[in-house]
Amino acid sequence: MQTYKTPGVYVEEKFLPPGVELPTGVPAFLGYTAECPRDDEDEKKFYIPQLITLWPQFEEYFGKPLSDNYLSYAVRSFFETGGTLCYVVPLDDAIAPTETLSKGLDALAPLDTIDLLCAPDIMWLFQQGELPSENDVLKLQAAVLKHCETLDDRLTILDSIPSATEAEVKDQPEKIRLQEGLTGTNGALYYPWVRVPDGPAATSGFIPPCGHVAGVYARSDQRVGVHKAPANEVLEGVLDLEVNLTDAQQGELNPMGVNCLRAFPGRGIRVWGARTLAAEDNAEWKYVNVRRLFLTAGRWIERAMASVVFESNDHKLWARIVRELTAYFNGLFQKGALKGRTAQEAFYVKCDAETNPREVREEGMVITEIGLAPTSPNEFVVVRIIHGAGGVTITGPMRPG
Repeated sequence: MQTYKTPGVYVEEKFLPPGVELPTGVPAFLGYTAECPRDDEDEKKFYIPQLITLWPQFEEYFGKPLSDNYLSYAVRSFFETGGTLCYVVPLDDAIAPTETLSKGLDALAPLDTIDLLCAPDIMWLFQQGELPSENDVLKLQAAVLKHCETLDDRLTILDSIPSATEAEVKDQPEKIRLQEGLTGTNGALYYPWVRVPDGPAATSGFIPPCGHVAGVYARSDQRVGVHKAPANEVLEGVLDLEVNLTDAQQGELNPMGVNCLRAFPGRGIRVWGARTLAAEDNAEWKYVNVRRLFLTAGRWIERAMASVVFESNDHKLWARIVRELTAYFNGLFQKGALKGRTAQEAFYVKCDAETNPREVREEGMVITEIGLAPTSPNEFVVVRIIHGAGGVTITGPMRPG
């Protein structure tokens, strides 16, 4: 810190260091709890996001976990699978599911420290008869997805319908999108349900997979980064799957945006898919890691660029924006988040008189154009075995096409 000896006014210009990254793999879980914080009149204060860094804190803040719903199981699974930080938002079971979920989502809207969203108790409401039909479930899932698409800084991990068959879950992504006319880019769906130790007796121990999957996201982010597809990762603490899928079955589900959980002999139970719910006309956002990379970059830019608001809109400001953003994206390139042999091939940042003509500056705006070349996951690795007169030749692996 600078030391001053003469009284006066000193101006220090501070920059957000490019190396400082926002935390990722931080979910918020919405659901029902036995207890929740209370006000001075001992009334329950619902819809207050509570930060949790260890699973035992759940009981400390929300009382003994309810044995017949899924929130506590999801949070426990998150920490067991590798998660380190999450928020829990208690909902009010005395009012209609649509209303209480909406209030919970509203409470999360200003929170800029989360980038994932899970609502496992939507499925519990369905099984309890609070949501009479599958369409009611889809409406609530669409509300969560709409929340994420509106804010555009987080992604929701959605669960398949309980006891769904391959044919039933195949159309779930499209049905969710159609509820609100959504793009599906900020959501991902996982199938089937998983069986855990001491799981709910009513479902033979099976629970929605969102908690485990959120833990996989967090663990993958910590080890590599958001640019790595959160797939081919082991689900810790899972005993069995509700459905054991074949390659042929997954071949029908994967193109529809259904991420499958698979059991492989000797390799455990793994996440075997990394696609969003994006429709075909949004193919550029097909992969979870690509979408999350851009969401994370957007979060960083929003926070880093807050310091330039109300600055003089001239070449000095443009140069500063280019300098800070270039440093950030170069860091992503060095980590392997962007493809290209050089940084120039991986990204570009343009903020100059061309992007900011007089009419733009007179509106009080500064426009920066950014281009990123994200890496796509090796979803299909092809090894060619060639039988010839000279013997067997193996080439690959390679990306198809």
